[in-house]
Amino acid sequence: MKEGREVVVFGMYEGVMRGGSTDATVVIGDGPVETPPTVDETWSALAMHHQYWPDVRERLRKGGVVVIDSSVFLGDPGIPGCEVVAVDASARAQHLGHARGGSMIALGAYAAVTGVVSLDSLVAAAREVLPPYRSQHAEANIAALRAGHAGYSTQVPAWPSRQQARI
Repeated sequence: MKEGREVVVFGMYEGVMRGGSTDATVVIGDGPVETPPTVDETWSALAMHHQYWPDVRERLRKGGVVVIDSSVFLGDPGIPGCEVVAVDASARAQHLGHARGGSMIALGAYAAVTGVVSLDSLVAAAREVLPPYRSQHAEANIAALRAGHAGYSTQVPAWPSRQQARI
């Protein structure tokens, strides 16, 4: 939203306390986005664990990209025709002293690999979205975003030129 795009988030959470899957669909567009977003296929994904990967893999279309947390993801993601970016997100989060920051590291890498949003916008949002009683986590989240973003460049752009527009 900070970059002038329309954004809709739709999350699904299993009823299992700590350990159930979380599936969040984020739809970003240049124009109005229908709600709730029904996404039969996608060009990109971020997968933190292999256990919940099969449902996501089925929706990933050829030519897409997936960022996986190679610290915990077991096996081969098995996606012919897609770019797989392995990020040791959970291990790097532990190294930063922010054990729960693996998803922020993966998000930073995802942003770098796809160019879907700038690091500056992610950093600003990390400060703004937390409620006051959680604001103490902002700097650790920002450090994790920066750590994930570092060392990656755009491989599968989210916003290709008009001549190469995604179908």
